[in-house]
Amino acid sequence: MKGVPRLFRSLLYTLRGGFLIRPLVIAVLLGIAGAVLSEAEEAIPAIGAWLPATLFPSRQDPQVAQAILSGIATSIMTVVSIVFAILLMTLTLASTQFSPRILVSFVRDRTTQWTLGVFLGTFSYCMAALPAARSLPHPFVPVATVTGAMLLALVCVGWLIFFINHISRAISVNHIVDRIARETELIIDGFMPDPRAPLMRSKSVELLHGGKDAVPVLNQLSGYIRYLDISQLFQRAKDYRIQVRVERRVGHFVPAGVALLTASPSERITAERSERLLAAFDIGPTRTMQQDVEFGVIQIVDIALRAISPAVNDPSTAISCIDQLSRILIRWLSRALPASYFYSPPHVLRLAVPWISLDGLLDTAFEQIRHYSAGDVAVSLRLLRAFADIASTTDQLEVHRNLLERAQRVIAGSTGRLPQTDLARLQQRLAPLESRVSMNA
Repeated sequence: MKGVPRLFRSLLYTLRGGFLIRPLVIAVLLGIAGAVLSEAEEAIPAIGAWLPATLFPSRQDPQVAQAILSGIATSIMTVVSIVFAILLMTLTLASTQFSPRILVSFVRDRTTQWTLGVFLGTFSYCMAALPAARSLPHPFVPVATVTGAMLLALVCVGWLIFFINHISRAISVNHIVDRIARETELIIDGFMPDPRAPLMRSKSVELLHGGKDAVPVLNQLSGYIRYLDISQLFQRAKDYRIQVRVERRVGHFVPAGVALLTASPSERITAERSERLLAAFDIGPTRTMQQDVEFGVIQIVDIALRAISPAVNDPSTAISCIDQLSRILIRWLSRALPASYFYSPPHVLRLAVPWISLDGLLDTAFEQIRHYSAGDVAVSLRLLRAFADIASTTDQLEVHRNLLERAQRVIAGSTGRLPQTDLARLQQRLAPLESRVSMNA
């Protein structure tokens, strides 16, 4: 039971991001509303008496109410089939044209979830209200309930138009990349909430190696680290009076039987305590965007690489991806780095956790694009602009030098593959970054 909070968070994230929870809740609530309203209308006839006769003139004929409810239910299910067909076509198109890893953003789209919920809820409403419209033992027509069904049908018509417009925008590559970038920024805001102080400097953190009496805690389930409950792991380390070193960071794949943690002293590590330490990790078959900033970057990079491949040859899409990647890196640089070392009491290290460094994030974001776009002057120019934009948002000299070195590699990789006129344009784009570094040196 020690891992229940982490399991609950993982389950909530998974279900909230799929086509199950939100559509199911909406369908159940509207179904209950149809049943309750029809029952209340039969018990209190005055509920339907206040409705104008023009909305539902056939108040004495239950067959008319049955026909309306059954017709709406049948039509709605037909529309639901169309919606599912459109959705599957969109998912297939996005997977094949952009990247299979971006499907998670489509599945988590709230508009699509609400669309399925509204249509299924209208069907549930009609089916729940249909038994109330009867001729025996005495005729009864749920006027208010049927009127509600007709209003829901009108809402579904409008919602279908809205959904088609939304899908037409959702498959636009600029919209896709922007949505991934916004989700990635939310992750940064979540686990890096504090703004970076003006004098704060980036530094790569090397975690301490375990001592001679350290014992590895082996992973029991192959998969990706999707979430790490730091507070729970830190509390365990304090309770057991041990030092814990996390060997793999969030987003890494860890095979079963490989050390996930290193703990010391070894005499305090029992099998039961090892299981409780491992309970702080959520490991699954795919990466998620709970704490994994790099996963959001990888999705955008995948789209850019496919766009600049010879089979597609779409540099404009790659340029849009580079713009969004620079946006993510600027947000990262504006925040204080997450804590890697946790002490209790002061000066007694209890937990060491690795996070991706700025250098690692820059490698993930730009190195592959730089390598495969060496012969494309437009993409290379935009890379240099991205480096200049990132440098303009920080006064850290080491970051400026890092970006300058990467910009110089862009030009070096393009040398011999681009004409001299294009190389001169690249050198001109590099000049502001070089002057910035020379002034701050």
